[in-house]
Amino acid sequence: MLHPRIKEVTERVIERSKASRAAYLARMQAAKSQTRVRAGIGCGNLAHVMAACTSDDKARLSGDEKPNLAIINSYNDMLSAHVPYKEYPDLIKQIATKFDATAQVAGGVPAMCDGVTQGRDGMDLSLFSRDVIAMSTAIALSHDVFDGVFCLGVCDKIVPGLVIGALSFGHLPVFFLPAGPMPSGIPNKEKARVRQKFAQGLVSREELLKAESESYHSAGTCTFYGTANSNQMLMEIMGLHLPGSSFVNPYTELRDGLTAHAVETMLKQLVTSKDAVPMAEVMSEKTIINGLVGLLATGGSTNHAIHLVAMAKAAGVELTWKDMADLSEVVPLLTRIYPNGSADVNHFQAAGGMGYLMKQLLAKGLLHNDVKTILGEGLEAYTTEPRLDKDVNLIVSDNTGPAKVKWVPCAEQSHDQEVLRPADNPFNRSGGLQLLTGNLGKAVIKVSAVQEQHQVVSAPAKVFADQGSLQSAFARGELNQDFIAVIKEQGPKAKGMPELHKLTPVMASLQDQGFKVAIVTDGRMSGASGKVPAAIHLAPEAVEGGMIAKVKDGDLLTLDAPNGILKLHVSDEELAARHIELVHSGATFGTGRELFAGFRNIVSSADLGASAFAPAYEQE
Repeated sequence: MLHPRIKEVTERVIERSKASRAAYLARMQAAKSQTRVRAGIGCGNLAHVMAACTSDDKARLSGDEKPNLAIINSYNDMLSAHVPYKEYPDLIKQIATKFDATAQVAGGVPAMCDGVTQGRDGMDLSLFSRDVIAMSTAIALSHDVFDGVFCLGVCDKIVPGLVIGALSFGHLPVFFLPAGPMPSGIPNKEKARVRQKFAQGLVSREELLKAESESYHSAGTCTFYGTANSNQMLMEIMGLHLPGSSFVNPYTELRDGLTAHAVETMLKQLVTSKDAVPMAEVMSEKTIINGLVGLLATGGSTNHAIHLVAMAKAAGVELTWKDMADLSEVVPLLTRIYPNGSADVNHFQAAGGMGYLMKQLLAKGLLHNDVKTILGEGLEAYTTEPRLDKDVNLIVSDNTGPAKVKWVPCAEQSHDQEVLRPADNPFNRSGGLQLLTGNLGKAVIKVSAVQEQHQVVSAPAKVFADQGSLQSAFARGELNQDFIAVIKEQGPKAKGMPELHKLTPVMASLQDQGFKVAIVTDGRMSGASGKVPAAIHLAPEAVEGGMIAKVKDGDLLTLDAPNGILKLHVSDEELAARHIELVHSGATFGTGRELFAGFRNIVSSADLGASAFAPAYEQE
């Protein structure tokens, strides 16, 4: 039976979204009911589509009877997570030929890495890149000559951008193909220790680079549970991946077999049964609630407090932070993956992975089972795990190919309860993310990685314009005390809402020295936000007249994660005087590049998903 709280939150999301969801589905139905795409375009248009194709593919395309698959690729050879995608298009095309179908790389999307741009000017482009990716995806699909879509993407803004863009063509079936995490390097905990030592000046840059390189050492996704791996969890629990495919390492037989099987699956649906489920039907209100449950149960990335809201909005579904907070009260935390533990995603996969996790959540009535996935109805298939079936090979054009894959029931028991636990014995009875409210506004905190004794901090504010200013103050020895760091003017309208991950080593070092410290910001922290309590995504942001703009050095602040409180202890009279002072000073916020001018004017606030693609709606 469905948990009453899951039922209650879902029903209010459905009710709140009635008009916007109906409008979205009507647009998708209108697109689906049009004349078959290639039959509806002129001969000159079609000639452009197939001009560079082989003669066989030209025959298939001109006949307009066989599927043509779109590939949206985020491949580049600088970023480890996306390097494996180099070979995917050739494999997809090879299998399409076997089914007498065609496949084309419809477009590429940028894939920037927050790990490279941390603390650099390029980080200001990070959130902006999600909208660029969404537009790039929609532009590629706007050629309107495709019958199905494969989205190749892994990391932070790439998957949300692909989802938002693909939902504009939600009348088509859309599969997401993961690339998988790199094999485990040095433990993430050891990497964090070296980072803190470097921040304290106790190790050299050479030693830091050695530790970082031993952690990030090969092709594949970073192995900690940040936004990239939270993306993969979301795609699987929302039914856009094949079961058990999210965390299989690149360049393995199983990884290649899963990729091939995904292509086979879509082609069989399109050619044989002709009942491929459109993405618009997969991304329902219930599916989005399932995604939010998965995020809470795994202590996933705080970035999805923005991204999941924006993805939902693109499907006509209005999701709020209050929905997240109310679900968090009843969704147990079932995993310990760094920074919420010492294990990485490879350990999570070995302990039982997504199949075990989803089986536990289903058994407790915490997931909707009456949903559609790329495989059809229900989530039973997602309580299995893939295995190689080496007795049979995929037959492709050269009679060789990746090994066949079969699915077997997932483990009945976790293989490591220090990493993955049953729902009856969770790490915490509530989820890993929490909503904070108070006279400062609304913010999000990732509590799963914060020890209980650090979850409540009352201390004077120290106000900084950016994370570099805090680092400089630390280097001067000015931060050896209890304080709450307030970093303002970092929101989506101010400068693109950069991640402030460089704060983590400094603040963690001070916390380890016994000081009570915390962070409050209208910007973002990394999806790997760690052990220091951080109230992030504060809305309204400073540029919108948010209270954070009025905080001064020495003001008493309280961050109380267990009770969901974020409070500035300053009288109303004093705050009113500060407001007048700000207005008279002619203060302006945001130093972003001219490139952001249009974006800044239309982007919504953090609690609305920082999205430029759908109208804002009223929060509860």
